[in-house]
Amino acid sequence: MARPHLAGILEDGWNRALGGALQSRGWRYLVVPHTGYAGPDFVRVLSRIVLAPHADDPVERADRFEYRRGWRNFLTAEAIDVEVTVEIAGEIHRTRTNRSGHVDVRLPNPGLAPGWAEVTLTAPGSEPVQVPIRVVAADETFGLVSDIDDTVIRTYLPRPLLAAYNTFVVQEQSRRPVPGMATLYDAVLAEHPGAPTVYVSTGAWNTAPTLTRFLARHGFPTGPLMLTDWGPTNTGWFRSGQAHKHACLTSLVADFPAIRWLLVGDDGQHDPEIYAAFAREHPDRVRAIALRELTATQQVLSHGVPTEKSEAEAVPASVPVVRGPDGDALAATLLPRLGTG
Repeated sequence: MARPHLAGILEDGWNRALGGALQSRGWRYLVVPHTGYAGPDFVRVLSRIVLAPHADDPVERADRFEYRRGWRNFLTAEAIDVEVTVEIAGEIHRTRTNRSGHVDVRLPNPGLAPGWAEVTLTAPGSEPVQVPIRVVAADETFGLVSDIDDTVIRTYLPRPLLAAYNTFVVQEQSRRPVPGMATLYDAVLAEHPGAPTVYVSTGAWNTAPTLTRFLARHGFPTGPLMLTDWGPTNTGWFRSGQAHKHACLTSLVADFPAIRWLLVGDDGQHDPEIYAAFAREHPDRVRAIALRELTATQQVLSHGVPTEKSEAEAVPASVPVVRGPDGDALAATLLPRLGTG
């Protein structure tokens, strides 16, 4: 847009004023790493730059920020338009943070081998930070996309009070995974050891460290998180979660043209409609759709009233759609359809 929305102007003004005040009190830039991914010819680097209090021990300073819980994760000072140095296998690149303090940039792959790699990010005056990258082989043909809320974590979104309670109050150790989902993902990926796992959610980037620890603690595969930045944008006061998910899927299709994706979500929000529409647009790029069914009680918690299962969105006949209340039920139907059970 030629003229940014008033919401974006106000937020940017606040962040700049806050950043200047905190820097005058000795706060410094801190690199918060987010897992990225790479193909044969590119590396997508993801990170976030914030201001944090100074500490003599840089490890203690980073841990103090990363292990904050609940509502404290949302009290952050984003570093706007800050130059960031990215080092990939000895090659130096420079980029800048966006209006939310994020780094999201695609850079040339200098020859990173398939598997896990690291790149180094440094902001002015910050300590260098290693950022993990999942490098996907050119001949990989399978990938897993997973929603998070009510798909791997029981949250019962979007009912406002419960959503706020789970996000701002409950400690990560108190959150509970959806039964059987980690086992399902293990079984699916056992047949595709080089396949990427990408978590696409409308959750806020502020919760990325907490979500990463939760997924690791409960045995879910490691992979990039594609989250959103809550709050105003250059186009309005609120962001579209459906548009975010569709954009993420579209970018994955462009980045990995050989991969057919297993899309996993739940029927508590808009996953059935989003996945069905995407399958119609790219029928040859969707291997299957798996939807966790919420119970009647969970539907009430999610919507306030019981809702009927959505069957209105047509899916191409070539794309299997399976439903079940948990990972075990989904596995019984999905694995045979994938040829892994």
